[in-house]
Amino acid sequence: MPNIELRTAGSGDIVRCAELLGELFAQEHEFMPDPQAQKRGLELVVDHPETGRVFVCDIDGKVEGMVMLLFTVSTFLGRKVALLEDMIVDPAWRARGIGTLLLRHAVSYAETEGFGRITLLTDQDNSAAQEFYQRAGFLFSSMRVMRKPVEDL
Repeated sequence: MPNIELRTAGSGDIVRCAELLGELFAQEHEFMPDPQAQKRGLELVVDHPETGRVFVCDIDGKVEGMVMLLFTVSTFLGRKVALLEDMIVDPAWRARGIGTLLLRHAVSYAETEGFGRITLLTDQDNSAAQEFYQRAGFLFSSMRVMRKPVEDL
């Protein structure tokens, strides 16, 4: 039986989490892996916990999955809300309940901390992810995602 620990990521987890993000971004249509960018992004959250939390699933001393909650505010709700980002489980550990453990941990954190909502995005054709999140109580929104890249000055 493996030793499984769910915890908040620390600076020592950034390299492994960046590796996992490389796996995730290789699967997504809009993104390409960039290990240095992923490390910088993780540092922005890990080193500044007021912006969010990265939760990891440590199995026998190695991070095998992660999920990130980024914090913002909903003026509609008048409460803190979170954006669930970058959920990934190492392929060798998929279909063993690790994703469910990570998601439950993130949701429990949001509930305990008084967040009013968690929002997430999936690729439109990723029906497996959509079904996974629906089983966990997430609902589709009629809102459409739009993005505008902000160029470096």
